[in-house]
Amino acid sequence: SIKNAASSIAHNMMSYYKGNLTGQTPGLLPQPYYWWETGAMFDQMIQYWYYTGDKTYNEVVIQGMMHQMSTDKDFMPSNQTLTEGNDDQAFWAFAAMSAAEMKFPEPPRKDVSWLALAQAVFNEQASRWETTRCGGGLRWQIFSWNKGYEYKNSISNGCFFQLAARLARYTGNQTYADWAVKTWDWMESTPLVTQQYNIYDGVDMKDNCTKPIPLEWTYNIGTFLMGAANLYNFVSVACLVPVSLD
Repeated sequence: SIKNAASSIAHNMMSYYKGNLTGQTPGLLPQPYYWWETGAMFDQMIQYWYYTGDKTYNEVVIQGMMHQMSTDKDFMPSNQTLTEGNDDQAFWAFAAMSAAEMKFPEPPRKDVSWLALAQAVFNEQASRWETTRCGGGLRWQIFSWNKGYEYKNSISNGCFFQLAARLARYTGNQTYADWAVKTWDWMESTPLVTQQYNIYDGVDMKDNCTKPIPLEWTYNIGTFLMGAANLYNFVSVACLVPVSLD
């Protein structure tokens, strides 16, 4: 059955994860996997629970997400300052957003909620929106000492776009939708999006974001599609009529 197949895939994927074992760090996959990939994996496990009802991995997922949320409850753990970019942080926010949307069991701590974690990431990334160079957009990196700080890329801005759209749909708050539209408008103002809707990897700030790196990745397209679907739903419900987002 589909459910059995999903169970086999979930078990195989979680076999790579050792963070719940004694002496290991909750929320981290072993090398060579990156920090963001654990966030993406937990997102999938939340969806696995939602569609199958299988609670086998829930406690492991909650433990890992609580450990990596950091003391400021924003997925900015001190153990990731040499690797964490805006896109990395967003993948953990996606897991929290999925948990809120799918009514995943709330964290054991009363001062934490999945929605609040996603909102904290959004608020931080909105504060990083930069208009002094290239007219807007998010940098790839958060910290100036990391390679890629002078680079604005599609995945970081696409993740912000998606998170804003999902928050708009979930909360009904127009401010989130406004940020999603603002992000898309900025993307279209750069060479990152072509008239055929190719989405290129990024642009160098040293060139004032005028020369795109013409690499294309499926997750760039995917994160914008997810955001666009949520934004369409939000606008359709708000207007009570079908709308176009052309």
